[in-house]
This record gives sequence, structure tokens and C-alpha cells, in this order.
Amino acid sequence: MMMVLSSLALTLLCLLRAGAEVPVQPGFNTEKFAGTWHVTAAASNCSMFLKMKDGMKSSITTISFTPEGDLAMKLVWPLLDRCQKFELLFQRSGQAGHYMAAQEERDLRVMETDYSCYAIVHELKQGGQDPHTALQLLTRDQGVSPQLLQRFKELILTAGLTKDMMAILPKSGECHEDQCSKAIR
Repeated sequence: MMMVLSSLALTLLCLLRAGAEVPVQPGFNTEKFAGTWHVTAAASNCSMFLKMKDGMKSSITTISFTPEGDLAMKLVWPLLDRCQKFELLFQRSGQAGHYMAAQEERDLRVMETDYSCYAIVHELKQGGQDPHTALQLLTRDQGVSPQLLQRFKELILTAGLTKDMMAILPKSGECHEDQCSKAIR
């Protein structure tokens, strides 16, 4: 029993340490990052994502920043019978490119971006019934190069995820912001 508890404690410490070591884009620029992005690939150990990933399509994400520097995210996901809109607000942390949502214990980091073509975003959700890690590949259009996809696959492993937790999301033109039901988080 003592050995199991020691192993569990060591595992938790490793997970906490891994979360703290997630890099953030050096010199992150909010003005360049704001705008419309498409989620073209995602990986997560979230149980709901794993159940739905094979039927998911690319979604649209609109990112803006409040005057206080907080990140506002509007997501439009095509579902089987409708389009679903989510609105999320992440408060800025002490580091540019790193944001927190205290009510859901979410930690969001822009790991890398070139601002004009792609961004890789890491999310760690620690609270609630389904704590999870997620990585998203955002692109300004719905296409993705083989080189960029390879880079994303490399980062999946460094985030403690596996390739079987990844979904390359097919293009979708089905949903637009004005035709969605809304869920605010």
C-alpha cells in the first residue's frame, strides 16, 4: 500500500512538473495573434474528446483580447444535427501567451505560432470530473502542410499524449457564427 501511494505521489509530481514546463511563444504578440483560426488537428486525453474525435470536423475559433489583456475565445463546432457556439474567457497570467480560467482551473498556453499560418495551443484542465490535457493545431485557413502536421505530432508526445489520441479534423464549411446555438463557459 505504501509503495502504491509513493508511486502515485511521484506520478502526480511529474504531471505537475510537466504542466509547468510547457513552453510559451517567445515575445508573444496579441495583435498578431487575434483573429480567425481553424482547429485543423487536436489531441487530448479527455474522455469526451476520445469518444467523439472520429466524427469531428474542423471548427472556427475567433480570438480577441480585452483592454485588460485577457483572451476571449469564440468557438463554433459543427455537430451532427446543429452548430454549437462556445465562448470562453481566459485571464492573462504574468507571462504573455499564458492564460488562466480560474473557474474551471484551465491553463492555456500558446506554445508556438508564426501568426500568419499556424499556432499550437496547449490546454491543461485540472478541475472538475474530467481533468485532461489537450493540444490544438490552429491554422488561418483549413489546410495543413505535412511538415506542420509532423511538428504537431512531435509536440503531442512531449505533452504526455499519444498519437492515438489525435484527430486530424476534416474541412467544414457547415457552420458560421450567426447560425449557432450558444453555450457560455
